[in-house]
Order: sequence, then structure tokens, then C-alpha cells
Amino acid sequence: MSVKFKDYYEILGVPRTASAEDIKKAYRKLARKYHPDINKTAGSEARFKEVGEANEVLSDAKKRERYDQLGANWQAGQDFRPPPGYQNMNYEFRGAPGGGRGFNPQDMGGFSDFFESLFGQQFAGGRPGARSAMWEPEEEQQFPGSGGDQEVAITVTLEEAYHGATKSIRLQSNEPDARGRIQTQTKTYQVKIPAGITEGSRIRLAGQGAQGPGNRSAGDLYMQVQIAPHPTFKVNGHDLEVELPLTPWEAALGAKVTFPTLDGPAALTIAPGTESGQRLRLRGKGLRQGKGLEPGDLIVAVKIVVPKKMSAREKELFEELAKVSSFKPR
Repeated sequence: MSVKFKDYYEILGVPRTASAEDIKKAYRKLARKYHPDINKTAGSEARFKEVGEANEVLSDAKKRERYDQLGANWQAGQDFRPPPGYQNMNYEFRGAPGGGRGFNPQDMGGFSDFFESLFGQQFAGGRPGARSAMWEPEEEQQFPGSGGDQEVAITVTLEEAYHGATKSIRLQSNEPDARGRIQTQTKTYQVKIPAGITEGSRIRLAGQGAQGPGNRSAGDLYMQVQIAPHPTFKVNGHDLEVELPLTPWEAALGAKVTFPTLDGPAALTIAPGTESGQRLRLRGKGLRQGKGLEPGDLIVAVKIVVPKKMSAREKELFEELAKVSSFKPR
């Protein structure tokens, strides 16, 4: 039976020469964009499934090598029949529960016929005791066997990290019922995000990990925090950075300007002769630290900008300045 060929490189928007890191970055970006818990538009769920399948192949060296052996001459949507010997090979599935990639095909209706024609159908089942985070699908999640600690990645906004927040997180687990049949269960946790939390911090939920055999005590559930990219601020540990554009006359003459902070707009005095690239440090305006420690700093990076379009009068003034100024930067 022929199936439609899928160009996994095209799906992720990367070239066939893309590195493992390039593939990882592309997947994270697209998974965040199309995850059905976040994106409610029509077609987002199908797109998320397609992106997860592409990542499952291209992020695994063995599967990618096998896929690449098909050659680069196939076009997406063409009728495709796998060569003899390509079906039902034994490959590890890292996207299934317990595998640690965040994409679970069971939640999305399984892999495509094209995928199964190359790698077989042995990936349809799951293992008990594993969970996938529906809030943040793109991050790697490691789940040991039953009765152990578990870890899942969650993403918080910079505002939530700065002010603190309580987030509602949904996790799924595949666990056996009284008859040994695998059942998917969804649990919701209200997770407190402490103010000042930083990238890579872990939040522990005691007793919420995998259940041990024989009703043994469950392990703990750890949530590893990642801070989502912010359009205005960059995060460096507990320090924050923000770019401050200045006009040439503000930089040359000095000025009092308004700039953004996570607590709202603030005023800053610019000294005469401030140069582009100069960094101004505002103590204690970054993320909070532990008790007895000063908060991080806010670094203001100066960038001098010039008007792209000028009126006749503005141009005349700049030309006059060029004639009378003795300043020689070179």
C-alpha cells in the first residue's frame, strides 16, 4: 500500500544539513506555537502532531539516518511505497510515555501511516507510571520507573518569575487499573511560582511522583522551570537587561527619559556625552534572591538611533551641525 511521503525537514523548516541543535530549536518553537492547550485555532492540533512526528524522526540519529537513506528526491505529498525491509524495524520510541520528548502520539491519535510504514507500529502502546506535561510540550522530560521521582518542564513568563504566581498545570499519566488495563488519567496541580525564581530552578511536589509497586509510597514530582523569551527584557541569572534607544541630541546634551521596568515605567537621567553601547546598572531592580540577599540588577544598554526620514528643516540642521562641529570620531 502506498502512502503520502512526508518531508520532515520541510515540516520543521530546517535544511537537510541541520544540526541536532537546530532541529531541537525549531521543534521547540513550533511545538509552543501549535500546542492545542495554547493554540485553539483550527488545524493547530494536526500541525502539532505533524511537528512532533518530524521531531521524533530527525532528533533520533538512527531514525534520521534511516529516513535520509530514502534520498532527497521525494517531494511532500507524493505517493510513496517503502523499499523492502523498511517495515517493522526495532527502534526506540522516545516520544511515548517514559521516553522523555513531550510528544505523546497516543494523545493525538497515533503516528501517520507514512511513519508506521518506515518504523512499524510497535509505538502505539505506552508504559504505566509515565507522565507528559500538557502545558509545555517541547521540553525533554525524564521519567524513571514506578515508585521513583519524576521531572517535567514548565514554562513561566518573566512577569510570573518576577512577581510570583500560581499556575494551573495539567499532567497526564498512563497507569494500570485494578484489572491491569492501562488507563490515561489527567491531574491538575496548582503550582506556586515563588517571586524571583530563575531558569533551571526546580519546584518539588512531595508524593506526586510515580506510585511504587505494592502500594509503596510514591516518589516526588519535580517541575523544572524555564522562563519564556520576553519581547523587552533579557534574563541573565537574577539580572535583567533592557535596551534603551536614545536620539543623538539626548545622548549628546543629556536628558531625562522614561524606560520600561517590570514594575512599570521609570525615569532615568542620561548624562551629557552618553555613548551608544554604554551600560547603566540600576541596583536591586532585577529578580529577587533568597533571604538576606540583594535582588539582581537591571542593566540598561544604551543604543543611539537616528531618524530614517527627516523633514527639510531637520536635514538643514544636521548639515549645519556637520559644518560647524569639530568632533572627529575617526
